[in-house]
Amino acid sequence: MSIFYTDIFVLPLPETHKFPMSKYSLLRERVGQDHRFTESDLKVPPAASDEQILRVHSENYLERVKSGELTYKEIRRIGFPWSPQMVERSRRSTGATIAAVNSALVCGLGINLAGGTHHAFRDHGEGYCVFNDSLVAARHFQETGHLNRVLIVDADVHQGNGTASIAAHDDSIFTFSIHGEKNFPYYKEQSDLDIALPDDIGDQAYLSALKNGMEDALERSNPDLMMYLAGADPYEEDRFGRLKLTKGGLAERDRIVMEQCRFAGLPLTIAMAGGYAPNVHDTVDIHFATVIRAWELFGLAKRTLPRPRPQSFKSP
Repeated sequence: MSIFYTDIFVLPLPETHKFPMSKYSLLRERVGQDHRFTESDLKVPPAASDEQILRVHSENYLERVKSGELTYKEIRRIGFPWSPQMVERSRRSTGATIAAVNSALVCGLGINLAGGTHHAFRDHGEGYCVFNDSLVAARHFQETGHLNRVLIVDADVHQGNGTASIAAHDDSIFTFSIHGEKNFPYYKEQSDLDIALPDDIGDQAYLSALKNGMEDALERSNPDLMMYLAGADPYEEDRFGRLKLTKGGLAERDRIVMEQCRFAGLPLTIAMAGGYAPNVHDTVDIHFATVIRAWELFGLAKRTLPRPRPQSFKSP
């Protein structure tokens, strides 16, 4: 298995900024210290190219991101101050998901220790998301002929509105979002399958809804690959969570998603998405548990995937 990380993920921010940027380096440290992984498992991702990004985003938007010509309102909507480092971080986070999909197609699993930037629309970003990494990766491999149909399972507490909007008329990409009904974004787009949940739903009702949703999504999408956005923000202590899931409930969420993916014989790509617990180590615990569950289900198992996969496809 391949796990993609770079220190470029950690964007320098003002001390008063609310985004928990340290979670990425802390997660990489946890993975690096665990006996189940070696240094060869951790790989530095390439940056996504203009050509790859333009399969999803408008040329005008990309050029203004690159040149720093976004308006004050657009920058505020994204939530990060513009800088060349912000642009490179966004490229690398997207490139990490492209590389993780390549790993999944070759050996069954690929993990991006960042990514899940599902609030990025074709012509603007918002909610800490600049480029939509899942869709850029999906369309890259569709364009190169390695994928036909993709299922995106978005279990971040916030609806993947950018993903839903961009893929709205694309029958080759099935979007499934399970999220808080009253949470950001306040105006929701329409995914192929949305499960909007009330505040304080708790583990049992959430997991029941997720299981039914996974069965429905898999049956309707008939995918060649699954992308899983494993947000840590449904956690009961998260600043923005509101669904009141425990760490145990989130671990069970991961098990349900990954076991159904494995049972369907699909390669799996994982991105971390959101997580904003007051104690950043709680967020890291949840993300790390996701990585461990993936290692248990995919890293150890010797499986033969029923769908054709590239045998010598090099990293993009």
